[in-house]
Amino acid sequence: MAHRSPGGLLSFAMLILAFDVSGTLASPKIGNPVKSATFLSPEFVLGPGSVENRYYSNIDFPRGHVGIKSFHAEVIDDSGNPIALHETYLHHWVVAKYYQRRGMAENEDKHKFQLSDYKLARNGGICQGNVLGQHFGLGSETRKTDTHVPDPYAIEIGNPDEVPEGFEEKWLLNVHAIDTRGAVDRLGCTECRCDLYNITVDEYGQPLRPGYVGGLRCCYDQTQCKVQQGYGGGRRSLYLRYTVEWVDWDCSIIPVKIFIFDVTDTGKKAKWFNRTWSREWLPG
Repeated sequence: MAHRSPGGLLSFAMLILAFDVSGTLASPKIGNPVKSATFLSPEFVLGPGSVENRYYSNIDFPRGHVGIKSFHAEVIDDSGNPIALHETYLHHWVVAKYYQRRGMAENEDKHKFQLSDYKLARNGGICQGNVLGQHFGLGSETRKTDTHVPDPYAIEIGNPDEVPEGFEEKWLLNVHAIDTRGAVDRLGCTECRCDLYNITVDEYGQPLRPGYVGGLRCCYDQTQCKVQQGYGGGRRSLYLRYTVEWVDWDCSIIPVKIFIFDVTDTGKKAKWFNRTWSREWLPG
């Protein structure tokens, strides 16, 4: 689903722009006209205290060899109205690039995926394995966060020389939203406190480690935070609306590389570093 719209912002967690200035320097202004489109994620439905944390494969996104100039996203209702953060807390949204083997039918059951048919296309950062490999993403600060990429720079996507033979470039969206209407402890719900979610095992059925009192392992998809007794709020349909601006690629543009750092990273090589995919990053 796509709607043309002016404007847009590039939104993602922490971005350091590392410019590849090898070769001929670009002109200070990109001559190609800026294009813009607004898209909607698939519908997700939330009631008071409920959680959405799903992955949507092959989302609408600009195609071809282009340079992304801006990316903006927000949660809206089915009438197009922005949703207040104190009602639906946007824990995070993430957009990642991946390659899918050509000729494959879309499969919504990630347990039936063959890992050899998919390759995650990480950003230019140094994090290991599947950690922080996304190209775009933010959280509750997504509105009015301006990280527009100025001329003569742009984030290059769709370069046919980078796509593995026999594969095609596609994009994956993860939305993690928490409905805090009627919550007994709104802040505690947004912090994913395990006692408020009555959670003792993670989404894969594994017991939580000793001392784990809150975090992503306690507010996974379809969990429920505690709400006030008798609260009557209903369920409602929501979407992530995202606007992308881009230009057609040419040799005058300097490509931007995306680096995302984890401030808690120890710098040690993780045991799972060589894994290509994890269950969290599988499309579907």
